[in-house]
Amino acid sequence: MKVADYIVEFFIEKGITDVFGYPGGMVTHLMDSFAKYQNKIKAHVTYHEQGAAFAACGYAQVSGKPGVAYSTSGPGATNLITGICNSFFDSIPTIFITGQVNLQEAKGNYLVRQRGFQETDIVSIVKPVTKYARYIDSKESLITSLDEAYKIAVSGRMGPVLLDVPMNIFKEDISTSSLNCLKKTETTSADGTLNNDIVAILERELNSSKCPCLIVGNGVKISNTGDKIRTFANKYKIPVVTSMIAFDVLQNDDFNYGFIGAYGSRVANFIVAKSDLIISVGSRLDIRQVGKNRDNFAPNAKIIRFDVDQGELDYVVHSDEIHFCVEMKEIADIWNFINVKRNYSLWITVCDKIKSLLNTVDYNHISNVVSTISEFVPGNSVITTDVGQNQVWIAQSFRLKYGQKVLFSGGHGAMGYSLPAAIGACLASGGKMTVCFSGDGGLQMNIQELQFIAREKLPIKIIVFNNNSLGMIRHFQEMYFKKLYFQTKPEGGYTAPDFKKVACAYGIESIQLDSKNVVNEIDVVKHFFETDCPSLLEIIIDEDTYVVPKLQFGKPNQDQEPPIDRDLYKDIMNLKLDE
Repeated sequence: MKVADYIVEFFIEKGITDVFGYPGGMVTHLMDSFAKYQNKIKAHVTYHEQGAAFAACGYAQVSGKPGVAYSTSGPGATNLITGICNSFFDSIPTIFITGQVNLQEAKGNYLVRQRGFQETDIVSIVKPVTKYARYIDSKESLITSLDEAYKIAVSGRMGPVLLDVPMNIFKEDISTSSLNCLKKTETTSADGTLNNDIVAILERELNSSKCPCLIVGNGVKISNTGDKIRTFANKYKIPVVTSMIAFDVLQNDDFNYGFIGAYGSRVANFIVAKSDLIISVGSRLDIRQVGKNRDNFAPNAKIIRFDVDQGELDYVVHSDEIHFCVEMKEIADIWNFINVKRNYSLWITVCDKIKSLLNTVDYNHISNVVSTISEFVPGNSVITTDVGQNQVWIAQSFRLKYGQKVLFSGGHGAMGYSLPAAIGACLASGGKMTVCFSGDGGLQMNIQELQFIAREKLPIKIIVFNNNSLGMIRHFQEMYFKKLYFQTKPEGGYTAPDFKKVACAYGIESIQLDSKNVVNEIDVVKHFFETDCPSLLEIIIDEDTYVVPKLQFGKPNQDQEPPIDRDLYKDIMNLKLDE
């Protein structure tokens, strides 16, 4: 068979049903092979390679299988890089196939910048942000490299891999006998062996702790092991907080006190600050989560960390912390074997007291808008967000139903993520309704993918918060740059279009509401979610609507802006277990 046919059959064998890409000369043979297998795998054309890469991320996040994106050489390949970075930093398994100029056209050892048209050394460019990247110089190396790349993408801390394939390799024939010599890829699963050392340490520390707290991160979300931690926390009444992109793991659980960090819940940040034991599971504990001065994070707590990446553990929070480099699935069952003898009811009383004092401090009309909208989003829907204010508003105020999943661009923080990620998520879910939240800035980053949604009539509901400004950066300028709003609002050079007209041009139904009227237009919002057709809801908000709370750089996590009353701050910090 042709090499390109082999690649497609490989993806089919792995259960991948949808891939994303953009046509180009160097991948025409691959495109032709996808066409041959249309009844088994769908190759969807996006309208920008970045859109294809983000759609592959969304597909992987929902399906649990690697997302696949392809492009031609040169600008096609370089346009994938933002999506490659996104999957690298958020541990999303993805496979990228880039076409390359024919071997005989490659510059090789010639000291020229480029020999073939659109020739670009994409492998060297992406090596720092991939788990595996290889230039394919023979059909035999393609066969072995594809198998190896797949294994690497889905093992350990998952992430992106890339194969750069010259056009002439795609069209070469390979024999059946050579294929029979290939080793079959086997995916391994954890054997559930109990790690007695870990159990002993956790029992020792929990039984000597008065104020423990669990931090749940993206590793738990990726591995789908949140239920085991929920059961453990509920059994012993231990408070749980999360990272922002893992806020949907425990949903509205009784002992979930919100997400931590710069834009996190004041309640969660205070609880961490008052804890004497932190058990972090699958969270990187990066600067957005713990703050600039890492010693200020949970200053009185012993920290125990579980992470799949030793490099993350080497970036310590406290010098005396205990950490274990393990996969989350490997430790999923240890929570069943931990015997905690201490009663934490007084500690929970303090946590609830903090919650009662602070839970409505930052509640505003945008919180009410998001909460209202969430009531009508169907259960088991996938929700995507962009980067910016809309992302934080969803994490803060969206009221999750059991089974709903929220996709973020976390570590890379890529504007333009939500729309194409919703496409991949929708297809991975078998066509279930997907809700795409965005800001006016983020939507314009990949607005061309509205044509994809219209073309395939996907049940994607797009909700854009339009304040006609780049709100999060505008807030920075207000705080630190004497309100010089350069390039973030109309007077500074930034503008947004009439999204209703834009949607109409793509053949997508749209409506517009003022944010202050959303709660009074319940019937409109309800109808928006009752149809299966793609549609867009534009919510007009005031230009100076900001995300609160927000941490000022260098301050302790619990002392966010705008500052709460100083007496209240002191009272919370001084709360004792008998109060």
